[in-house]
Order: sequence, then structure tokens, then C-alpha cells
Amino acid sequence: MKKKIKFNLNNKEINLEVNPLRRLLDLLREDLKLISPKEGCGQGECGACSVIINGNLINSCCVPVGNIQGAKVITIEGLMETKEFHILKESFDEAGAVQCGFCTPGMIMASYALLTKNKNPNEDEIRAGLSGNLCRCTGYDKIIDAVKMAAKKGESVW
Repeated sequence: MKKKIKFNLNNKEINLEVNPLRRLLDLLREDLKLISPKEGCGQGECGACSVIINGNLINSCCVPVGNIQGAKVITIEGLMETKEFHILKESFDEAGAVQCGFCTPGMIMASYALLTKNKNPNEDEIRAGLSGNLCRCTGYDKIIDAVKMAAKKGESVW
């Protein structure tokens, strides 16, 4: 059974007829060819599929498409158009927070979500803001350094 779904994706209106129980992650990757949200655990545990929905960080593997009717969804592809993304990217690069890159889109989305709500988080707040995102390469210290750096660099933007 298909249903018409209308939502805003990366500042573009999307109108689709789709199974409302289909996962948002699958719609983004397979139908809309956006590859930044990754299939990690498929259970909302790793954060590799993180997107922003109506201003909140959400694991797209846990969201049925029917739940995004009328919503505003942002992926890294949409965030790339912003100053905030470039500050985060530069900070992740400078801090050495990117290794294999699998978790990076989710980590950047989590960092963005955190910094838009808290312009100057302390280390505990950063750890809490990133807690739903797993990384097997960096050990997190470099990622935390990157978020601190981005907060400082983007003081006027966040």
C-alpha cells in the first residue's frame, strides 16, 4: 500500500508515493541517491544514519517514511550548502577527527545539532551530544576537539 508523502528535503519540496512503513534511510539512499546517511546497525544504536528532522537529530533507520509528512529533513548533502558545515568540516580535518569516514556524516550531523542548541558546550555536553554516534577509529578525543574548535571558530554563526 502506497501513500503520498510530501516533505522538505535539503530545502527542496519532495512529493512521492511510497510505502509509509518504509524506512527513511532506505528512501534517502535508494530512491533519492543521498549516500551520507549510512546503514550501520539498523537499530538506532550507532548514529551512522543521523539526519536532522524539524531541528532534531534523528536516526533515519528508525523512522517510517509516513512519519515525515510535512517535515523538514536535512542530510549532510543539504548541510554542505551552509557556513556551519564548512566550519565543522574544517575543524574535523584540522583536529584529525576523520579516519575511515564511515561515522563522519553522522558525527557532523550530531555536532551541528549540538552547536545549534548550545553555542559553547563544555566537554561533558559534547560527549552527551555525540553519545548516540559510534566511532571505531578515533577514540572520540579528536572528535571532541573538533567540536570545541568548531564552536570557537563559528561563534558568530551558531
